[in-house]
Amino acid sequence: MKFLGKVLLTLLLLLLLVALMLYLLLQTQWGAGWASRQISENSDFNLSFSKMEHDFSRPSVLILNNVSFSRNGQPASLVAQHVELGLGLIQFSHPRRFASIRLDRGTLDITPHRLPLPFQADRLQLSQMALAHNQGKWRLQAQRVDGGIMPWKPEAEDMLGKDARFQLSAGSLTLDDIPATNVLIQGSLKDSQLIVSNLGADIAQGSVTASARRNAQGSWQVTSLRLNSLRLQSDKTFSDFLRPLSSLPPLHIERMDITDARLEGKEWAVTDLDLVLKNLTLRDGDWQSENGTLALNANSFVNGSMQLDDPIARMTFSAQGIALNSFSTRWVNGLVRTQGNWTRSDKKLTLDELVVAGLEYTLPLNWRDRWMQALPSWLDSVQVSKLSASHNLLIDISPDFPFQMTALDGNGKNLLMAREGRWGIWSGELNVNAAEATFNRVDLRHPSLALTAGDSSIRVTEMSAFSADGMLEGQATLGQQPQRALSLDLRGRQVAPNLLHDWGWPQVPLTGTANMQLNIQASLQAGQALKPSVNGTLTVTTDGKSVKQTMKAGQVAGAQ
Repeated sequence: MKFLGKVLLTLLLLLLLVALMLYLLLQTQWGAGWASRQISENSDFNLSFSKMEHDFSRPSVLILNNVSFSRNGQPASLVAQHVELGLGLIQFSHPRRFASIRLDRGTLDITPHRLPLPFQADRLQLSQMALAHNQGKWRLQAQRVDGGIMPWKPEAEDMLGKDARFQLSAGSLTLDDIPATNVLIQGSLKDSQLIVSNLGADIAQGSVTASARRNAQGSWQVTSLRLNSLRLQSDKTFSDFLRPLSSLPPLHIERMDITDARLEGKEWAVTDLDLVLKNLTLRDGDWQSENGTLALNANSFVNGSMQLDDPIARMTFSAQGIALNSFSTRWVNGLVRTQGNWTRSDKKLTLDELVVAGLEYTLPLNWRDRWMQALPSWLDSVQVSKLSASHNLLIDISPDFPFQMTALDGNGKNLLMAREGRWGIWSGELNVNAAEATFNRVDLRHPSLALTAGDSSIRVTEMSAFSADGMLEGQATLGQQPQRALSLDLRGRQVAPNLLHDWGWPQVPLTGTANMQLNIQASLQAGQALKPSVNGTLTVTTDGKSVKQTMKAGQVAGAQ
C-alpha cells in the first residue's frame, strides 16, 4: 500500500509539473503557437493566438492575445486583440462552455453557417468590436460595438442562439446600404422569437426609435416606430424607392410616426412630412387592415413635373378597401379637394365630391399619350359623383393645335372617368363654360358645352360660343366603341367665312360676315390620324353669295 501511495503521489506530482509547464509555456509565443497548431490539426476549426495571460488576482480568468478563429477553408469568424475567458465549475461537465467570454477590439462575423461555433458562454461581452453579416438581403456592418448577450449558445444557422437577452450599442452601423450612428438595441430571443424592446439610432441627420418582435416564421410586428427630422437623399426614382416595401417579410405596423421629414430622390422630393400610420399589415406585395388609419401632411410633394403644395390626407383602411376621408392640396396656384373610397373587390375609386378651383395648369406636351395609357393594376375604374370646377385656367402649348381656356367653370354628376383601366367619359353628365378661349389662334367668348355620356356614346347636347359679332352653336355625338365614330353639326351666324380655316378646313373664297352650316363624320380612333377619316360638307352664305364645299377622306372635292 505504501508503494502504491508513492506511485500515485509521484504521478500527481508529474501531472502538476506538466500542467505547470503547460501553464508557463502557453504564456510564451512558442507555447501559444504549439497549442494553436494542436487545436487546428485535431478539429474542424483553425485557432491562433500569440500568447496567454493569467493573473492570480483573477484566478478564474484567462486572456488570449491576438486571436484568430475560423472554420476550415473559411475566412476568419473572429479576430480580436484580446479574448477573455471566464472559467467556472461548468467546465468540468461542459469543457467548451465558459462562465463568460469577452471579445475586445476586433471583428466578429455573425453570418449564419451550417456548423455552429464550438463554444458557449453564460455571458458574451463585446468591447469596441466590429460586427459583419455579409450574406442574404440584410447585409450588416457595425463598428465600435459594446454590449452583452446572456446566455450565448450559438447554433447552426443562428449565431445568437434561440434563448437569450441582449443589449448592444454601436458607434456606427450600415444595414443594406442604410447608415446609422449611435445605435442602441435591447431585447431578447425566446424559442426563435426575436423581441426588440428598445431600438434607437441617429439616421439621415434625424433619429429613429422603435420596438418590435419577429416570430419563428419570420413575420414582424412593429409595436411602435418613430422617425424624427429625417434628411434622406436617394438616387432612386419614387417608384424604385418604394419598391422594397413589396419584398419585405410579412410586416404588421401597430403605429408609425414620421415627423418633420425631408426626403429627396431622382426627380422627386417631399418636404416637412408628418405622418401617422396605424394597424396596417404588408404581406406579399399587398396590404391588409382592420380599422387602420393614415394621416399625413407635408409642405410640398414633387414627382417629376407634378408639384403638390400643402397636401393633407386622412384615410381609413378595412378589409373592403380604403375610405378617403379627406384629401386637399394646393396645385398649380389652385386648390383640389376630394373625399371618397376605394374598394378592393372591384378596384374602383369613387370620389363623392371633387372640387377644382383656381388652377393655372399647362398640359404636358404628351398629355394625349398619357390619356391613352392604361391605369395601374390596382385601379380599374374612377367614378366622380359630384364635380365642381371654378375660375381655372387651362393651357395646351402643343404646336399642332394649341388652346387656352380662361375662367373655366364646370359641374358634373355621376361621371365615370375610367373604366376597365382606361381613361374616358364613360357615363354621367358634364357642363363646362369659360369666360374666354382660344383654339389654334381663333378667339372665342363665353364658350360652353353640355354632354351626357352612356355605354354606347357621348352626346354633346349643347355647344356654343361667341366669335367677334357672331355666334357658333352645335351638337355632336361620339361613339364609345374603339372606332370612336364622330358626328358633328355646327352652325354659325354672322361669323367670318373662314373661321374654320385655322381648325383644318380649306379657305372659302368669301369675305365679310356669313352664316355657315358644317356637317361632318369622322373617327377619333386611337393611333389613327384624324384627317383621312373626315367626310362632310360646309355651306357658307353671305349677303349675295353661297359656297358649298364637300370633303372626302380629309380632302375638299369641289365647291359650288
